[in-house]
Amino acid sequence: MDPKDKEYDAVIAGSGPGGATVAREMSQKGKNVLILEWGGNDPVKGTPVQAFPQVFMPGKSLLITGQFLGMVRGITTGGSSLFYCATAFDPPVAMLKAYGVDITEEVKEVRADLPINPLSDELMSPAGTRFMESALDLGYDARKLNKFIYQEKCKKDCDRCSYGCPEGAKWTARKFVEEAVANGAKMINHAKVDKVLVENDKAVGLQYRHGGMHHKVYASRVIVAAGGIGSPQILRNTGIDGVGRDFFFDPLCFVYGTVKNGGSGKGIQMCAGIHFAEEGIVMTDFNMTRMLKALFDLEVFRFGQVFNYNNVVPIMIKVRDGLGGHITDAGWVWKPLKALDKHKLQTGKKHARRILKNMGATDLYNSWLLAAHPGGTVKIGEHLDPQLQTRIENLYVCDCSVIPEELGLPPTFTILSLGKRLAKHLMAMDEGYTCLLYTSPSPRDHLLHLVCRLLL
Repeated sequence: MDPKDKEYDAVIAGSGPGGATVAREMSQKGKNVLILEWGGNDPVKGTPVQAFPQVFMPGKSLLITGQFLGMVRGITTGGSSLFYCATAFDPPVAMLKAYGVDITEEVKEVRADLPINPLSDELMSPAGTRFMESALDLGYDARKLNKFIYQEKCKKDCDRCSYGCPEGAKWTARKFVEEAVANGAKMINHAKVDKVLVENDKAVGLQYRHGGMHHKVYASRVIVAAGGIGSPQILRNTGIDGVGRDFFFDPLCFVYGTVKNGGSGKGIQMCAGIHFAEEGIVMTDFNMTRMLKALFDLEVFRFGQVFNYNNVVPIMIKVRDGLGGHITDAGWVWKPLKALDKHKLQTGKKHARRILKNMGATDLYNSWLLAAHPGGTVKIGEHLDPQLQTRIENLYVCDCSVIPEELGLPPTFTILSLGKRLAKHLMAMDEGYTCLLYTSPSPRDHLLHLVCRLLL
């Protein structure tokens, strides 16, 4: 039977960390799951030739904001996790609890499932080590960052993280997709979801384009996990208004300096960092490929720096921006930076320059601005209930778009935890149980929550 003609327990739009986690968890319990992925599924080679169409295709994976900030997203199996820096910042458990979403147990499960540890000294890049030493010398609270990396598989002085890790050392959502498929889930690649099929105010499936034609697939549960840009587009096409507004996108920039014995320029990105939590600023080392650095240099007309790579230490500044802007119906991003956002970036640059000068760096200069992690476009508490369900019954969302407040940190750990929680809820509903997944203040509620877990 053609997978398009079958009715499923769940159909999922998108195979990033949220969609992949739901597919994996549900397929482990014997549920019939279909994943629809806009991108392809070619084996990861870790080359720019393969990566650039997946993450730098203008109008598709590369979007330019109204202030000319470049924002990238991965259009491939595993989504942006193929190209992320694999940094595992702790989820905002307390913030989500305020919206009735408790992921305490799921955070523990993710820790047990995945490698989440700081890098060994052997895998620290020279730039990362110099950055941390200089920052500590100046009194900053610099420390190694937790990484989603199987360190025994990692190669020192490798520069392919940004292009996808062909060694399998970096955890990506592809691993969960592969587990789901091994468990019996189906996946259709090059399938662009248009909208959710709705009958009598209930979601019954998805409409998508594949092979130049429109198709429909039906399922008991529909999960939209197409990312902070894709998910609100799908929901708008379905008739859900108000999504795609007042969101965050974590603006960032780099400060470069040439440091004697700074290293080859190669290495794992974001080995060490400083988190100014109250100010909403994160600062890390950031090794990048020679080609990416050259592109960023050309963007700010630093022609003399294009061929300067060895001994260059880039420091990344990323800030927690205020909510604002909107996603157009065509998927373009309009979000001007606020005065406070610009002030945070300037403050971060000053810190970075101080650290670089303490290393003895020369030829300091800044990159142009970029943006990452668009989220908050389909918020819990505004567009979703605490179970991640929309106003349309059986229609759920699970990706960075659901995070209700500006985060300013890599969201993967948070999305994985939310995916596990959503999968539990869906399976409990399928078994006819009403599982209490809200914040549970009373002993009776705790008992009901425990019973639900035992029944699963």
